[in-house]
This record gives sequence, C-alpha cells and structure tokens, in this order.
Amino acid sequence: MENDKITSERFTQFFMHMDPPTVTAQEHKVIVRNGKPVFFDPPELKAARAKLTAYLSQHRPERPYSCGVRLFTKWLFPRGQHRDGAYRITRPDTDNLQKLLKDCMTDCGYWKDDALVASEIVEKFWAQVPGIWIRIEEL
Repeated sequence: MENDKITSERFTQFFMHMDPPTVTAQEHKVIVRNGKPVFFDPPELKAARAKLTAYLSQHRPERPYSCGVRLFTKWLFPRGQHRDGAYRITRPDTDNLQKLLKDCMTDCGYWKDDALVASEIVEKFWAQVPGIWIRIEEL
C-alpha cells in the first residue's frame, strides 16, 4: 500500500506515507496595514501546504478530472498510545483538513476547480502506519 498508485479510466487511488499535517487552511493570520486587513499564511501553514503539494504532485492524474468526482480520504495519524485503527475524535476537524488538501490538489492539477468534488467521504484514525489514503472516482 505504501506509495502505490492504482489508476483506471474512472478512478485514481493512492497512499502517501507521511505524518499528516495538523495545521489547517483556517489558520490564516491577519494584520492591519494602513487601516486595511492583510491576510497571510503563517510559516507552519506554508510548510504544511508545501509538504502536501510535494506528495500530491507524485500522484497527479495524467489528465485533470473535468467531471464530478467523489473524494474518499482517510487521514492516518501516528497512533502513539492509541489503538491502531481507532477513530481520532480530536482536532483538527475533518472539514478543515480537507480544505487544505483540496486546495493543494487543485494547485497540483487534479482538477480545474475543487467544486467538481460533489461527494466526499472523510475519516481520520490513529494508525501504526501514518499517512493519507486518497481515492478519486468519477461520478
């Protein structure tokens, strides 16, 4: 399963062996300059974005998806003292994790716009082998 990629005409599936980032896209910072808010990404968010982009670029589909897709994502965090396969019910929230992931997938050319993701199934677990498992299916 490690870094294996399975592709057919209708789906792409792969596993990225890594410690998944726990920083999320919602962690933008804001400062006020000349009376106007200026948003920026803190260093931790920039690092998480770079890490995801580097891993995702290795699994980019030959052609970007141009139809509706279903995105399955399993976030597998290092288990520490938790049981292997137990659901992770602590932060970060799945919707916040997905936002950064889909933004990076868009940047890598998986699709033109993540609005094509019409269905999502997202889970997060504690795991002996950490990483992110992704499956994209055409609808």
